Amino acid sequence: MNNLKKVGLTALGTALVATSATAADYSISGSSSITFVGSDNKDTGNGWSMGDSVTFSASGEMDNGMTVSTSFELDHENMDGHSIAIDTGDLGKITFAGGSNTSVIGSWDDLTPSANEESWGIPVGGTIGNADGGSAVTHNIFIYDYTLMDGVAIKAAYVPSHTTGAVEGSVDYGVHYTGIEGLDIYAAMGENNDTSNGADASNFAIKYAMGAMTIGYQANEVDYGTGSVDRDFTAIGLSYAVSDDTSVSINQSTIDFESSSLDDQEATAVSFSHTQGGMTISGSYGSIDNVGGTATTDNSGYELNLAFAF
Repeated sequence: MNNLKKVGLTALGTALVATSATAADYSISGSSSITFVGSDNKDTGNGWSMGDSVTFSASGEMDNGMTVSTSFELDHENMDGHSIAIDTGDLGKITFAGGSNTSVIGSWDDLTPSANEESWGIPVGGTIGNADGGSAVTHNIFIYDYTLMDGVAIKAAYVPSHTTGAVEGSVDYGVHYTGIEGLDIYAAMGENNDTSNGADASNFAIKYAMGAMTIGYQANEVDYGTGSVDRDFTAIGLSYAVSDDTSVSINQSTIDFESSSLDDQEATAVSFSHTQGGMTISGSYGSIDNVGGTATTDNSGYELNLAFAF
């Protein structure tokens, strides 16, 4: 009799758990790519490489009306990106990103329109100065998204302290305006306390689409607490949709280093992309003068990609 009661109670408990569970939607997506890169003044070895990614996602609506979703990405047999998002509806969405995500400053580092790579994104000889000098680490961070009104969205991020060199957390936030058709305006500011020499950063970007043509401008500033290591980044980009499947672009950027021992880094690149079904062929060619601020270090490089999405 006791055993029967035990079995009955176990079955009842299982039924109660099953009925309280929330139905979820599941999805699996993937991508793979083959890339070839080359550059002058640099030994690239075998310029061929590949990328592969499979992302597993699940989401469901809870009894209180909130939608909870989670996803993780397998990249080269490792868990590359994973996150959980809680969408509260009217109060916005909170995402905890375990990896492969950035704060606002990092996400909005260079928004100038491009068919493939940023002007500074092509691998060349030397240590390239990039657009993002003021964002904190990219893992175990909180991100908040909220639509204030039609055409105005707010984004914020918090990076907790994580090492002896980053005993303080970092916060940044931004506003994205889309109230006029074809126009996007981004403005962000925040701090990076990842190192003892913390930095204040700000980003501003504007893009305007006119039919098949899109033009964009970006300006970033990074101001460190001590030393002559501040820098300003400016960029401009112009893209043109030749057809629904093919786009071309030209991008230019400059990094102005505060240090008198460094020259301005100037980068220019042209790009193209063509999409047919789930296949995309894209490429870029670019040149960078004074790579990383080093005078007379002028290098160029190119990149070709064949990507598949499924």
